[in-house]
Amino acid sequence: MTLAVTGATGFVGQALLDRAAQAGVLVRALTRKEQHARNGVEWIAGDLSAVTRLRELVRGAEAVIHVAGVVNAPDPAGFEAGNVTGTLNVIEAALAEGVQRLIHVSSLSAREPGLSVYGASKARGEKLVQASGLDWTIVRPPGIYGPRDTEYLEMFKLARLGVLPVPPRDGRSSLIHVDDLARLLLALVPGGEAVSHRVFEPDDGRKGGWTHYELARTIGWAMGRRPKVLHLSKGALERVARADRFVRRDRAKLTLDRVGYMTHPDWVVSHGAQPPADLWTPQVPTRDGLKATAKWYRDNRWL
Repeated sequence: MTLAVTGATGFVGQALLDRAAQAGVLVRALTRKEQHARNGVEWIAGDLSAVTRLRELVRGAEAVIHVAGVVNAPDPAGFEAGNVTGTLNVIEAALAEGVQRLIHVSSLSAREPGLSVYGASKARGEKLVQASGLDWTIVRPPGIYGPRDTEYLEMFKLARLGVLPVPPRDGRSSLIHVDDLARLLLALVPGGEAVSHRVFEPDDGRKGGWTHYELARTIGWAMGRRPKVLHLSKGALERVARADRFVRRDRAKLTLDRVGYMTHPDWVVSHGAQPPADLWTPQVPTRDGLKATAKWYRDNRWL
C-alpha cells in the first residue's frame, strides 16, 4: 500500500511518517525543500499550488492524507491560499488520478468560523471536502502536543521561567498527543461505513477537557516547576499580540487572529464525535505525554 501525504515535513506529518514506517506502509510525501533520504518515503518536490506535482503525488496511491495547512499567516490571503485553495487542489488531483479515499486534517476551530480567519478558512476547506464526491473522512484535532511541536513549546519555556500567562479563567480545551493522532490517521485509511463521510473530534480521553489553569500547572509539573498562572483578559492578550507582532513581525506566535479563538471558552471535543472505539482509542496519558515532551525538548536543546 502507498499513501500520499501532504504536510509530511511538519509536526504531525513527521509523526505520521514514523508510524507509517513502523507499519511497513510506503509513503509518497510532498515537500517544498530537499529532504534527507528516508526508508519507505518517496519525496515529491512541490507545494499545494503545484497542480502537476500534486497529481504525481497522488497517482496510484491507496489514499491521500491531507495534513498540510496554514496555522499562522500575516493576512487572510495566506489562510485562503493554504487552507482553502490548497485543499481544493488536493481534491482535484485525487479526482483526476482516480484516488477515491481522502483523510482531511482540519481543526476544532472550524466549529466556530466567526471567531478567526484561521477557523473560517478551515471551515471552508471542510465544505470543499464534503462536496468533493470522494470517500472522505474529516478529523478535527484539538490542541496537539508532543516532540517537534513549536506551538506549546512557548508554554514550556515560560513555565521554566516560573510565570505562565494563559487565556481567561472560564476556558476549557481538549488535547491529543501527536502519536495518538498519527495512529488515528492511519487507522482511517481503509475507510468503511463507520468512518466514511464522518467528522471526528479525537482527544486524550479526558472528559470535559482541561481548564487553562490545569494545563498550565501540568506543564509546570512536567518542567519540574510550580509556575504562577496568570489569567489574561482578551484585551490584555490583544496588547501582547500587538507587541509580539512589533518584535517578531511575521514570525510572531501570538497574533490577533489567534486571540480570537484562544479566548473562546469551549474547545472541548463534542460529545459523540469521537472515532469508533473498536478502531482507535488514545494511548498516551497527557501527564505522561507532557513529561516526555519536556524531556524531548531538553534532549534536543529546544529548551
